[in-house]
Amino acid sequence: MSKSSRGRSLADSEARSVNKMLKVSPQKLNLVATLIRGKGVKKALADLSFSRKRIAVDVKKTLESAIANAENNHDLDVDNLIVAEAFVGKSVVLKRGTPRGRGRYSRILKPFSQITIIVRQTGEYA
Repeated sequence: MSKSSRGRSLADSEARSVNKMLKVSPQKLNLVATLIRGKGVKKALADLSFSRKRIAVDVKKTLESAIANAENNHDLDVDNLIVAEAFVGKSVVLKRGTPRGRGRYSRILKPFSQITIIVRQTGEYA
């Protein structure tokens, strides 16, 4: 009477990696995600290495994790991988404040976000 195991939500030729609680706004993180979306993993890693954005270091770690998941857990060929999807989501928002002029108080929002990277093996990649 045990619960049946849930199947894989991804295809057999895909692997995923998720990085949560990144201290950056989703809008800024999406700029880096669009930089790598649809590219081969070698080109995406090179682009992230030379990007001047601070969050590119964390996105690169997430991409390397997705590549390692594809290689070790799903036996996919690393040379034929592309970044199939890279999407950004909202996470918690810290509410802070600062005093302003004339006895007022302004709210400061410090957003966190998360990124999900899915790599897919293609037949031929040049």
